[in-house]
Amino acid sequence: MNLQEIKSALENNQRVFWSNTSYEVIKDNIGQYLIKCHLNNTFIGLMWQNNVTMNGDQKDFFIG
Repeated sequence: MNLQEIKSALENNQRVFWSNTSYEVIKDNIGQYLIKCHLNNTFIGLMWQNNVTMNGDQKDFFIG
């Protein structure tokens, strides 16, 4: 999934995951897109600081 597909899926109340279902992409209450690890409740940004490069290959994101 590319960035636009991920954002669109989240806007349509679909759950998006990265690599496996332990890593869920969320949009927080201030509009940030994050990857949440359900195993230890930690977060990383979906994008690098350049807001172009995603933290993960597009092929590894999926709707669950």
